[in-house]
Amino acid sequence: MPTRTLPTAAAAEAGPAAPALSISQQIAEFAAGLTAEAIPETVRACAKLHVLDVIGTALAATRFDFAQHALAGISNLAEGGNNSVIGMHVKLPLRDAVLLNGILAHGLDYDDTHPGAIVHPTSSAFPCALGVAENRNASGADLLVAYILGVEVATRLGVAAAGTMHTQGFHTTGIAGHFGCAVAAGKLFNLSAARLQYAQGFAGSTASAISEHRADGAWNKRLHPGWAGVGGITAAGLASGGFVGTRKIYEGDDGIFRSHTGTRFDEVDMGAMTRNLGKDWMIREVAIKPFPICHLLHACADAALAIRRKHDIKPDDIVKVRALLHPETFHYVAEPPAMRRRPVSDYMAKFSVQFVVAACFVRGKFGFAELEADALNDAAILALAQRVHHEADPDSAFPKYFSGGVVVTTRDGRELVHMEKINRGAGERALSAEDITEKFFDNATLVISKPQAERIRAAVLDLDHRSTRDLTRVLSLENPQ
Repeated sequence: MPTRTLPTAAAAEAGPAAPALSISQQIAEFAAGLTAEAIPETVRACAKLHVLDVIGTALAATRFDFAQHALAGISNLAEGGNNSVIGMHVKLPLRDAVLLNGILAHGLDYDDTHPGAIVHPTSSAFPCALGVAENRNASGADLLVAYILGVEVATRLGVAAAGTMHTQGFHTTGIAGHFGCAVAAGKLFNLSAARLQYAQGFAGSTASAISEHRADGAWNKRLHPGWAGVGGITAAGLASGGFVGTRKIYEGDDGIFRSHTGTRFDEVDMGAMTRNLGKDWMIREVAIKPFPICHLLHACADAALAIRRKHDIKPDDIVKVRALLHPETFHYVAEPPAMRRRPVSDYMAKFSVQFVVAACFVRGKFGFAELEADALNDAAILALAQRVHHEADPDSAFPKYFSGGVVVTTRDGRELVHMEKINRGAGERALSAEDITEKFFDNATLVISKPQAERIRAAVLDLDHRSTRDLTRVLSLENPQ
């Protein structure tokens, strides 16, 4: 007869082992206990630079037609409200202001990106945290903590997904942002850990961001981060009232990963959601963009510009250009080639490797001017775009970095090659504080004076010691002098 080990008295008193915490519970307990003092100063300083960057991008966006159309549509629904809009003399209800600020933040596709996550975290986390913090008259320090939490959660979800949501037709930014914003808003609502867990559960029900806009250059993608903010605030609000949310929204049988990754679920790194939480801060890995185009194209753009500078090459000298990218990015920025070679809108141009590379060779730069109507109809750019072809980069570091490059065949038989293993703005090639500040002033002064931009910069960099409403007063241009 087999022997049986009897439990000791101590073990009997201790009872059965506690069940493992779910992912949302671990995140909730971390968020509920997080204080500004627990976040390293270097992380808070980094966060303020990312805030400065996205504010500049949002300000620049106000001069484009999509911003005015968004305001018109939201105003048709809004009644009253006291929340501020970046760069606009309007007040809206909380969630409407967050929606519009998110559209401004992401609308130019000039906002930051975590390469491994393929997520734009700041364009959802900052408008959400700003709106709730202004609404609740929170301190700037509390705003910063909530923003950092939003970036942390959204980015970790993207890293865990490892590109699998993109290949299923989803825009991961719009999925991940709901979860980051639920935690950010919940933190500012002072939710308990239990209710922060509920809020994440609700985010799984509101999160949706499909990528059909790739087919026709429509504006849907511009909506996704702001809608994530709306969903996150709604989730936190429901949780604050005690409405019960699901507890295993990440790892559950019908959770966000199983439902949004299809046959690639086995590639999900679920552990990334909580691995070294509170030690490895994701915002340190988020890249700030040097070009107002899809981040996947930056390496190819820089490669084209480098060859142009080094060899003084002219468009008529070029027989063929091979743009090298990771194959998983082809559907996003290179296919179908006929459509990409003649983009019908500035937004489609931002996602066309053929157009971007051709414009870099023809004009020697790529900025907002290369997205204007005269550039979209530039005969030299369009002719060269017909000679740009995409191929797989065999040495790509994707998704850790958005590697890329170009190979040019010239009429005199030369083959000119330039590759960028790490895209500028990421990793060891991160933009400096000076670079980020210069980008902010370039963007902001498209629509406001240099003194106004200086006041915004000062408010952001001193955010730890100011109220959120101090910041929103300068952002909404209440005192333009």
